[in-house]
Amino acid sequence: MKTIEIFTDGACRGNPGNGGWGVLIRTDGHEEKIYGGEENTTNNRMELLATIKALNLIAANSNVTLTTDSKYVIDGITKWIENWKTKNWKKSDNKPVLNKDLWILLDQASSNHSISWHWVRGHTGHRENEIADELANKGIDELS
Repeated sequence: MKTIEIFTDGACRGNPGNGGWGVLIRTDGHEEKIYGGEENTTNNRMELLATIKALNLIAANSNVTLTTDSKYVIDGITKWIENWKTKNWKKSDNKPVLNKDLWILLDQASSNHSISWHWVRGHTGHRENEIADELANKGIDELS
């Protein structure tokens, strides 16, 4: 089975403020770019939304390598989410999980695929991460 490579990023001008999300999807050497924006949002919401949009765009049961510069997304989906669900969407300090609506959507979207999650440091010249960042900023620019 071929692997689909996904690179995601979120951005915000102000936090909260106008935000954007960007995605680069590569399949068999072909690259597809998608992006969008929202008003009065946060960087973390945009990071999550980029990942959700990407996973919902590709065919179900895909083999995916997903790369993001968001530790929040990586840790949330690989380390924290099972405990959150067990504790009725409460964190270890018993406070509600922030962005629960998007975490639920990401949990659903990721369950349809076999995903290898990877973190990359942002703004270090990683080609695909830089493209995703440019797309996220384009999403903000088009809100104006």
